[in-house]
Amino acid sequence: MATAYWDREGEAASDPATTSFWKAGHAPTLIAAFLYFDLAFMVWVLLGPLAPMIAKTLALTPAEKGLMVATPTLAGALLRVVNGLLVDRIGPKRSGAISQIIVIAGLFLAWLMGVNSFGGTLVLGVILGFAGASFAIALPLASRWYPPEHQGKAMGLAGMGNSGTVLASLFAPMLAKAFGWNAVLGLACIPLSIVFVAYMIMAKDAPNAPPAKRLVDYFEPLKSADAWWLMAFYAVTFGGFVGLAASLPIYFTDQFGLTPIIAGYCTAACVFAGSLVRPMGGALADRIGGVKALMIVYVVAALALAGVSQATTLASALALFVLAMLALGTGNGSVFQLVPQRFQAEIGVMTGLVGMAGGIGGFYLASSLGLAKQLTGSFAPGFLIFAGLAVLALLGVALVKAKWRTNWTSGARI
Repeated sequence: MATAYWDREGEAASDPATTSFWKAGHAPTLIAAFLYFDLAFMVWVLLGPLAPMIAKTLALTPAEKGLMVATPTLAGALLRVVNGLLVDRIGPKRSGAISQIIVIAGLFLAWLMGVNSFGGTLVLGVILGFAGASFAIALPLASRWYPPEHQGKAMGLAGMGNSGTVLASLFAPMLAKAFGWNAVLGLACIPLSIVFVAYMIMAKDAPNAPPAKRLVDYFEPLKSADAWWLMAFYAVTFGGFVGLAASLPIYFTDQFGLTPIIAGYCTAACVFAGSLVRPMGGALADRIGGVKALMIVYVVAALALAGVSQATTLASALALFVLAMLALGTGNGSVFQLVPQRFQAEIGVMTGLVGMAGGIGGFYLASSLGLAKQLTGSFAPGFLIFAGLAVLALLGVALVKAKWRTNWTSGARI
């Protein structure tokens, strides 16, 4: 079906072929979506930068550390489906407001009561999952304002909220050293509350929302093989990104004996690279097609992750992680250039389903790295297996590319 879009005042835009990106949609909403996503991602991975200190306080094993940092990822993955449904039924702005209130209240209570056990970290991880589920809200909030030829850029800019993981890596260890890691949970409520106010003022639901459907109808896309392919591709790109973002502080402290603060700096460099290129990945996919962009991504990611498994120095590991994150970040933007081309009418629930798959991929990577370390004494097996998954994804793209280019008729490059 044709894609409807509106300008900043909500009126029908002119010919999309002559409409620039910034005039084609609603800039305040795009900015609000980015800010919400950015701060939500900051707290979603908060346990990662704090993990070395939490593990020391609570005497956690490597496997417990891996599960602790992976739990918000899994919870966020499952909650993305719920948020995808909410977006299509009550609208993205209202859904986002509810999610933000839950996260702020949960962090405030965790700070007030304290987290004193491994079980407590898992409960906190579930609460932080609501922040990770923001993905299924922020992207439809922005996407519904933009036509097909600008979807890659719009989704990429909104999705650049991944950069919030940089903020967590940079500031959480320093604040934890100064005030204690439990205090960081309360301090995080301050920027979250400021962004909540800005979000409520700036965000606006697009007027082209699809009509409400029966609950069973929301899962209609799963009858299409295309939906499963897109979910699988995102499980590798976003799964690799968020899994590494959560696990690298543990890797750098355990593998090279870095302090939590220095490990946070190294993690921030890697995560910043992946976040920065997400909108570039969307723009690249707009230009050369999401399929071609993904094929390049998986080759680079597989080689970089395989190289990391053999890295013996901090410099070589850091360089390979940056390369892997550049590829994975580009892949995140590329997948979400493709999703609206095939499932524009179901963008809310598809964002939730694809995002869920990405979260599951991140949970697998983060938890498997901890398990590999405990069972074998090395992180290498976890990295090698995920590199193999990137190769399988490459083969999958090669398998479906001809069919997609023939059957999809959005008018954008596939």
